[in-house]
Amino acid sequence: MQEKIINYVEHNDLIGLKNYLLELNDADISECLDDLPEEDAAVVFRLLDKDKAANVFSRMESDTQEKLVNILSDQEVGEIVNKLFIDDAVDLVSEMPANLVTRILQNTDSSKRSYINAILQYPEDSAGSLMTIEYEDVYMDMTVQDAFDRIRKTGMGKETVYIVYVLDNERHLVGLVSVRKLLLSDPEAKISDIMERKVVTINTHLDKEDVARMFDKYDYIAMPVVDSENRMVGIITIDDALDVMSEENEEDFEIMAAMSPSEDSYFKTSVWDHTKHRIVWLLVLMLSATITGTILTHYENAFASVPILVSFIPMIMDTGGNCGSQSSTMIIRGLATGEIELRDVLKVWFKEARIALLVGAILAVVNGVRIMLMYDNPLLAAVTGVTLVFTVILAKSLGCLLPMAAKKLKLDPAIMAAPLITTVVDTCSMLIYFNVAVALMNI
Repeated sequence: MQEKIINYVEHNDLIGLKNYLLELNDADISECLDDLPEEDAAVVFRLLDKDKAANVFSRMESDTQEKLVNILSDQEVGEIVNKLFIDDAVDLVSEMPANLVTRILQNTDSSKRSYINAILQYPEDSAGSLMTIEYEDVYMDMTVQDAFDRIRKTGMGKETVYIVYVLDNERHLVGLVSVRKLLLSDPEAKISDIMERKVVTINTHLDKEDVARMFDKYDYIAMPVVDSENRMVGIITIDDALDVMSEENEEDFEIMAAMSPSEDSYFKTSVWDHTKHRIVWLLVLMLSATITGTILTHYENAFASVPILVSFIPMIMDTGGNCGSQSSTMIIRGLATGEIELRDVLKVWFKEARIALLVGAILAVVNGVRIMLMYDNPLLAAVTGVTLVFTVILAKSLGCLLPMAAKKLKLDPAIMAAPLITTVVDTCSMLIYFNVAVALMNI
């Protein structure tokens, strides 16, 4: 697609390009424009009709939007922003430099500008910052026919009309009704008689991670947002909830890899910023690993007496780190989805302890058989077997308890992921290994 678009531009075939753009999906056009030089992107963008241009613009990367705003005239900017849904306009304003924000708002309709400013007042991570005020509502005393007349009149400007929210005269949310239910009901039926009264709502100040969990739990395509007095103020749609899920997953992956979260994508983040995001934890983990080195130095006499002990150090450390990583990953995921709560700490630990006993016993037996076949040394098999059992129990205990401790301290459980767990378990496993060796081998 991009090659065809570039070919049309290079040959100045604007009519052919305009006809070709009509065949393409808005998301595909947006992706192509993100990769085009800004002058070419502006040429292509100006060929789109206003509605399609607004849809394409809302899907662009923020830096592409910024380049276009700099190129487009004030009138063109105003036309685009006024066509955007409120939540998309809020996203645009929140990501632009201050000088462009002023220009964008100056060319936005006064009513829309006031809505944008109102939503921007909510905390960045709250439900209020995600919502749009473009929803369809009806009143209890309306008939089904009245509702359809209202939808036909105002529906084109709404983000979704599949769910219609029912309000009383003071705009309290009292119910909802689907368009499907309206279609299958008698045109003279009262809305109050066919509406669903049990409505799941989102408070304006609810954290956006909790909003995403609610969408995952209830499988809705949109959910109503209410204030502290249950007055309807907006809706959040599934596309915004999916964006939150994606952002939170990316952030957790970065934290679990011992990196500070980055707001930009990989290629948009500079080498220096990448370094800053990674170096702090790498320094912490590197310096903490010196404890393991100190332990090895302390037991150098054991090495001298039984040199073969050294060859099992990597296996024991790797096994402990891997076991801890498995547990921490499961617990972090459970905490993120809400399956595991802090009150479940003993239940979780007991389950992991039983898993650890089984895993440790199996690993010890398999490793013991290997040692007997290779070295015919029952005492060495016993030392490594006992070490593996205790190391696995310790690793899985730390893997489940540390993320829950972080949650209790209001920290992100993802910081207790593989790198940190591995470093802690390495130190502890060496202490276990050499103490068991000293006790059983009398060295």
